[in-house]
This record gives sequence, C-alpha cells and structure tokens, in this order.
Amino acid sequence: MPTFFYLASQSPRRRQILDELGAQYKMLNLKEGSGDSSDFDETPLPNEIAVDYVRRVSLLKARTGWSQMLKLSLDPSPVLSADTTVVFDDLILGKPENRDHAIEMLERLQGCAHKVHSCVTVKYQDQEEQALSTTKVTLASLSKSDIVKYVDSGEPFGKAGSYGIQGRAGLFVQKIEGSYTGVVGLPIYETAELLKRFDYDLL
Repeated sequence: MPTFFYLASQSPRRRQILDELGAQYKMLNLKEGSGDSSDFDETPLPNEIAVDYVRRVSLLKARTGWSQMLKLSLDPSPVLSADTTVVFDDLILGKPENRDHAIEMLERLQGCAHKVHSCVTVKYQDQEEQALSTTKVTLASLSKSDIVKYVDSGEPFGKAGSYGIQGRAGLFVQKIEGSYTGVVGLPIYETAELLKRFDYDLL
C-alpha cells in the first residue's frame, strides 16, 4: 500500500484541494504548455473533440510525470495528473493567450451554458486508470465593462475558459450541474475512487 503519490500538475487549485483532504503527495516539476519549452504539448490535435483532448492530455501528463520520477530515481509510487477544459459549441476553450483572448472567450460564454470536462489519470508502472467528470455551467449575462474589469483583475490567466469559479468568477456563475471541484480542476469523488484502485485511500 503506497503511503503517498506524486502530483504531476502545477495547478495551485489542485494542490489546495488535496491539502484540504489531507492527502500525502509529492510534487513533480513539470513544465506545462506548448512548444519546446514545455515537457509536453497541450495543443489540441486537428478535429479533436473535447473529451478525447482532455483524456489524452491528462494521460500525457501522467506518463511524463512517471518518466520524470524514473529519471530522477525517486521512490516509485503512483503518479496522479489531471486536465480540465471548457467546451462551448464544440469549441475547446483553453487558457487565454493574452488579455484580448480572455475577453473574447468570456464574451462567448456570458449568458450561456457550457461544459467543463476534467479528466483524472493515475499511473503506476503499466497500470493506467482514468476517470472523467463533466459539469454544465451557466454564466450570467455580463456587460463588456464587467468582463474587462474581471479580466483586468488577472484572475482569468492560467485558467481554462478564462475564469476561476472558486474566485471572483463565482459572482457570475448562475448554476452548475455536476461537480464543483471538477470545475475547479480536480473532481474529488473521481480522484478518490481512482486512487483506491492503487490501494491509496484518501480517508
């Protein structure tokens, strides 16, 4: 039975969720993004649908984390990773590239419902298990000035869909149908069930 697991994610939201659960984990320092400067490429493939995308990237993170663990000769233990994406009208909305991109995404989402997919992956040796959480989120109608004010707060950057439900964006989230923690970035129930398959219990 493992006494800890490795987290292959740099998301402070995921760390906060695990800390609140009292999980015993160690960080793997993976560089996320796209291009040669990252450890893996998060760019969607041509015509890739959102569910396939989030599953693929989550698995890629777990495999990259496992490789890093072996390369650094760390004590072997399960590697947990997660990826979250927002989809609207079959369009994947990732992290904003800049201020204008963030404003554009929020203008698409305001006043409408969209889906948030979060996929969790746990890998240990040749065993790889995944779980997908899908949540429907409805945002209130927002004026252009509201959107600009929110974007200028800096909160949207580094977040899929350009908003963080756990922060100021909670002010304009009208309704969610599904997992709140899945929207934050790490669905608790699915994560706990996956870890049980590797003999790690969060309780």
